[in-house]
Amino acid sequence: MRTELAELFRTALTVSYPSAGAEPVVAACNNAKNGDYQCNNAMALFGKLKGTEGAPKAPRDVANAILGALPKNDLVAETSLAGPGFINIRLNREYLSKRISGMLTGGLASWAPTGHKGKKVVIDFSSPNVAKEMHVGHLRSTIIGDTLCRIFEYCESDVLRLNHVGDWGTQFGMLIEHMADTRKARVAAGGEDKDADEDVADLQELYRAAKKRFDEEEEFKTRAREAVTRLQSGDPVSLASWQRICAASRREFEALYTRLGVTLQERGESFYNPMLKDVVDELKAAGVATIDDGATCVFVEGQNVPLIVQKSDGGFGYASTDMAALKHRLNEEKADWIIYVTDVGQSQHFELVFGAAKKAGWLVEGGPKVSHVGFGLVLGEDGKRFRTRSGDLVRLVELLDEAKSRCAKTIRERREENGEEVVEAEVEEAACAMGYGAVKYADLKNHRTTNYKFSFDDMLNLKGNTAVYLLYAHARIAGIVRKAEKDVYALAASSPISLDHPKELELALHICKLPEALEDAIEELAPNRVTDYLYDLSEKFNSFYVDCKVIGSEQEASRLLLSEATAVVMRKCFELLGIKPLYRI
Repeated sequence: MRTELAELFRTALTVSYPSAGAEPVVAACNNAKNGDYQCNNAMALFGKLKGTEGAPKAPRDVANAILGALPKNDLVAETSLAGPGFINIRLNREYLSKRISGMLTGGLASWAPTGHKGKKVVIDFSSPNVAKEMHVGHLRSTIIGDTLCRIFEYCESDVLRLNHVGDWGTQFGMLIEHMADTRKARVAAGGEDKDADEDVADLQELYRAAKKRFDEEEEFKTRAREAVTRLQSGDPVSLASWQRICAASRREFEALYTRLGVTLQERGESFYNPMLKDVVDELKAAGVATIDDGATCVFVEGQNVPLIVQKSDGGFGYASTDMAALKHRLNEEKADWIIYVTDVGQSQHFELVFGAAKKAGWLVEGGPKVSHVGFGLVLGEDGKRFRTRSGDLVRLVELLDEAKSRCAKTIRERREENGEEVVEAEVEEAACAMGYGAVKYADLKNHRTTNYKFSFDDMLNLKGNTAVYLLYAHARIAGIVRKAEKDVYALAASSPISLDHPKELELALHICKLPEALEDAIEELAPNRVTDYLYDLSEKFNSFYVDCKVIGSEQEASRLLLSEATAVVMRKCFELLGIKPLYRI
C-alpha cells in the first residue's frame, strides 16, 4: 500500500510542481488518530521553491496543491492537513477488505515486493572452516543468510546460496602430516597399512592434536609446511587425505544444516585456487595492484591499509580468494546483487575488496551491487563472548540439543497438566520446531549489527517477543478456525470482510502491511524487520480477539476470515524466518 500511495503522490507532485523533480515521501503515521499514512513532501518542497517565480507562500499551500493534483483512486478514503503541511491519509476500508479477501482466495504470491523478480542474487553465508566444528558464531551467519535468501526467493529472485567454506590453506599441511603419522603408528602396532575411518572420525581431536604438535615440535612444523607445498602442487596422496577431511566435515555440516532447515551450495576456497594467479596478474597489468615492501597490494582511496593480494613470499591469502570469488560471481554467475554475511569485524576487509573491484572496473555505477551484511557477537548472560566454562566457543550441535530438550520437557509437562495424551512422536516434532525456532528467532529479532545475550530462559519464554509465544499464538488461531468447522476459503469467495470495529480495522491494516515490512527488510538487509512485523501482528490479533467475539457472533464469517488471514500471514513470516509453524501444541 505504501508503494501504491507513493505512486499516486508521485503523479500529484509531477502535475503540481513538474520542475521540482520531487520524490514522494510517504510513511505510516506514528499516531493512528491522525491517519494511516502521511505524505511529508510539502515543507521540503516549499524550501526548494522559495524565491522562485510564483513560489507558494506557505508549506500548506504546497500541500493543498499536491492534494488538488491527486488522481482519483480506490485506495484513499480521505485526507487532511496537519501542522505546517503534513498530509494525513486515511485508507478506504473496502479496499483493505478486498485486498485481504483476494489474498485468501488467490494466495500470497502477489504480495511479494516487486522489482526483484528474475534478478540474480548471490548470497555468501555460513562459511565454516573444514576440520573445525560449527560453533555459535556460525549460527548468526547461517540463519541471517538463510532468511535473506528466503525473502529474495519469495520475491522470485534467482537466488544462489553459496557456502564459502574454509577448505584450503596452510592448516591442511599439519592435518595431513598428523594423519600420515597416525597411520604409520597403526602399521607399526600391527594394523593395516590403509586409510581408516577413525582417522577422520573426530575432526576436533585431529585438529587439536595436529595443532599442538605444530606449535611444540619444530620437526613436525617443517614437515607440515612441506605437506602444504605437496598439496598445493597436486600430489595425489596429499589430495586424497585432504578430500577425506573435507568429506568428513561436510557430513557434520550437512547434519546441522538439515536440523536448521538450511540449504546451501558448497563452493569453498579451493574452488577459486586455480584462478588466483590470473586475477593478481590482471590487477598488476592494469596498474590496480602495485608492489609494496615485496607484497602485491591494492591501495583503496579512503582506507589506511591496502588489500594484500599476494604476500611477499609469493603466497596467496583470503584477500586473493575473495577477489577471485567476486570476479567469478560477476562474470560467470552474472550476479545482479552479491551479498556477504559475516561478522562486523570483517567490514573493513570487504570495503577494501569492493574498493579494489571498483578500481579495477569490475564494479561500475549502475551495474551489479555488492553488500556486506555485518553482524555482532553472541554474548553469554554475563555480557562476555558466549563460551563454555572451559573457555571454548559453544558448539552449535550442543546448543540445538539443549533447546530441543528444554522444549520437549515443557510440552510434556503442559500436556500432562491438561490431562492430554503424551505422544512422543508429536512431542519430538513440536520440540524440534519450537526449540530450533526459538534459537533462530532470538537471534533474528535483534538488529543484526548489535551484540545480543544468549539466554535459553529468555528465548523459551511463553510470554513476550519469542518464537515460543508466537508459535502458541498461531496454534491458538488455528484452533479457533478449526472449532468453527467452516470452510474459510469458501467463505472468502462469498462473504465480504467487515471492518466496522476499530480493532478489526487495525488488524486488517497491519495484515496488509506485510509487503512493506519485507521491502524494509530488503532495503536494510535486516531480518528483524520481519520479526518486528510478526510480533506486532500477533499483538494486534490478541487485541482484536479480546474486543471482537469470533465464534457465535453476528460477524462470525467476517471475523473468521480475519483470523485465517492473520494465520496465513504468520505462516509466511515463519517460513521466511526458517521456523516451522505448529497447529497444535
